[in-house]
Amino acid sequence: MKVLAAMSGGVDSSVAAARMVDAGHDVVGVHLALSSAPGTLRTGSRGCCSKEDAADARRVADVLGIPFYVWDFADRFKEDVIDDFVESYARGETPNPCVRCNERIKFSALAARALALGFDAVATGHYARLAQGRLRRAVDKDKDQSYVLAVLTAEQLRHAAFPVGDTAKPEIRAEAQRRGLSVAQKAESHDICFIPTGDTRAFLGARIGVRPGAVVDGGGTVLAEHDGVHGFTIGQRKGLGIAGPGPDGAPRYVTEIDAESGTVRVGSADDLDVVELRGERPVFTSGQPLRGPLECEVQVRAHGGLAPGVVEVVDGELRMRLHTPLRGVARGQTMVLYRPDADGDEVLASATIGATARP
Repeated sequence: MKVLAAMSGGVDSSVAAARMVDAGHDVVGVHLALSSAPGTLRTGSRGCCSKEDAADARRVADVLGIPFYVWDFADRFKEDVIDDFVESYARGETPNPCVRCNERIKFSALAARALALGFDAVATGHYARLAQGRLRRAVDKDKDQSYVLAVLTAEQLRHAAFPVGDTAKPEIRAEAQRRGLSVAQKAESHDICFIPTGDTRAFLGARIGVRPGAVVDGGGTVLAEHDGVHGFTIGQRKGLGIAGPGPDGAPRYVTEIDAESGTVRVGSADDLDVVELRGERPVFTSGQPLRGPLECEVQVRAHGGLAPGVVEVVDGELRMRLHTPLRGVARGQTMVLYRPDADGDEVLASATIGATARP
């Protein structure tokens, strides 16, 4: 099989490429250049896809004895990931840029080019598993990345490979060490790669500009003024610009964002509870729509816990009624549905949260 190995320059994608070589496939390594100005991407353990990561990936490819290329996806990344991120925050949403990058860059633009060039599959270092075409959680639950892959279609998964999903992270590092790969002890990447300073509010403000609005309490009393809803997210407690806790002495949190009026509403922790999720533009990873009502579990953050409930498809969207409330769910987040079974949780579907309902 002819395989394109997406090599970020980290230990996981390096071992994934090595395993595909060991399996006897015809492997070519590729690193994605995601910025026309590499200095605008984080370096070291703070991000991925930087110039130093490209150099690390090239060294690994040399050790493996495979061809290696750098493909320029900067324009596509800006349009489909960065611009989408900014526009989503301007609407008062809370997006996950890693989900969009996997959906629109690594398994759309990249895979499309790979297939056009005659490759059979794209291999990545994601921690997830494929079994009979079904996407499942990785063996290493702490590193599981099935959540950010749940936006992939059945056709995209048919041309994907996740060679490290059956192995725990410490074993991957040990394997890289045995193979003599220089990235064996390379630090993990964190945070948002295209925000070099780590200051998301400043990054958004520079692109969205000042859009004044008010911070109000549950009764509509104005507590403070702000420069734009992009500086807030549901569940936020700090940086609200208000004098202190509520009348009862309890902390106040962002409970609602209205981008059209510029209103940010705050309330108690209990005001953050939701019992229903509505997901737009659902993707069914098996290729078959759900037949409901169906008991399953939902995850709404990349490293969040699971919540049980009943889901069904109504008017083209996912509607899930939770058995127990979830706290601090925002529009724009991705909801991923799982079905627990003996072989490991299977991903059923994903959707972008468009609305929630409180108890």
